[in-house]
Amino acid sequence: MFEQVMTRLHEVMIVLYAISILLYFIDYLHQNQKANRFAFWILAIVWVLQTIFLFLYMIRTGRFPVLTIFEGLYFYAWVLITLSLGMNRLLRMDFTVFFTNILGFIIMAIHTFAPIQMQSDAMAERLVSELLFIHITMAIFSYGAFSLSFVFSLLYMIQYKLLKEKKWGQRLWRLSDLSKLEKMSYVLNLIGVPMLLLSLILGLQWAFIKIEGVQLYDPKIIGSFVLLIIYSVFLYQRIRKEMYGKSLALLNIAAFLIVLINFFLISRLSSFHFWNS
Repeated sequence: MFEQVMTRLHEVMIVLYAISILLYFIDYLHQNQKANRFAFWILAIVWVLQTIFLFLYMIRTGRFPVLTIFEGLYFYAWVLITLSLGMNRLLRMDFTVFFTNILGFIIMAIHTFAPIQMQSDAMAERLVSELLFIHITMAIFSYGAFSLSFVFSLLYMIQYKLLKEKKWGQRLWRLSDLSKLEKMSYVLNLIGVPMLLLSLILGLQWAFIKIEGVQLYDPKIIGSFVLLIIYSVFLYQRIRKEMYGKSLALLNIAAFLIVLINFFLISRLSSFHFWNS
């Protein structure tokens, strides 16, 4: 019973941690204080849950939880979250806070979903299946964000064409203005990129646990990281190079074609994509 409760608690913490990282990513790119505050308090909830677990574990075992590699990983993740909260509150080091949380998320995912720490084989197998479920869900949500972003870019190009050709009709007025279409396209990619990154972290974790002799040059792995790089370039061009308008919309449309190739074609070439799992 204790093991099941701790497993559910860990899974809740993983989801909350992912939401916190997403908000920190938005704050890192836009100095959004509202996102920073929400991220801080969500991460604080994770820290409280972790601290409660540490005390419960110490009461149950009668010792400090650092004597095994998995106990050490958990304590390491707790330390990283503690440092992240401290830096966020006392110092203005957005870059450091964001990447500290990425590292903490990786460590926590390794600890949570490593089946070797489970006393029951059935529980270990169930945990690995849930890891795959979370990975797939986050990947599909990121793909959904990229898809909607593509739609907004496509509408932008249609609106741009109608305005350039001075076709003042009902279709023109039913479409939103160019600035709003561009902003929505950007915001959706801003959400999709960190979700895809976290999904890849969990996906690699699942692959190393479940698949013997996993190959890092598998087409699905390479394709997913190429996709992450392409959309990161989109954000870089938008924020640092201040690319706007038609050029950015065309880049986003081209990036979505890579999403389709990765989802429908490369998945068929992969040795472990989820349809075969």
